[in-house]
Amino acid sequence: MPAMKRISSSDQTHAENFYYQKQMQSKTPVVVVMKDGDQVQGVIEWYDKNCIKLNRNGGPSLLVYKPAIRYIYKAGENLQNR
Repeated sequence: MPAMKRISSSDQTHAENFYYQKQMQSKTPVVVVMKDGDQVQGVIEWYDKNCIKLNRNGGPSLLVYKPAIRYIYKAGENLQNR
């Protein structure tokens, strides 16, 4: 019986991984806007395929599941101009 080869997805850009790595390395404060409208702010400490861990100043770290996230932006950016 021949071994099954894993087929890689050619449409995957790895942009999400690049974004998280860049924000982690620079310790950029980010705002995570949740699908329910809540917002949490912190620095991305680590991530995996299902969640991110936010280290918050003055509060406990949070484990945030990616499916609950609407979008993320750098803290201090004005989203009115987008």
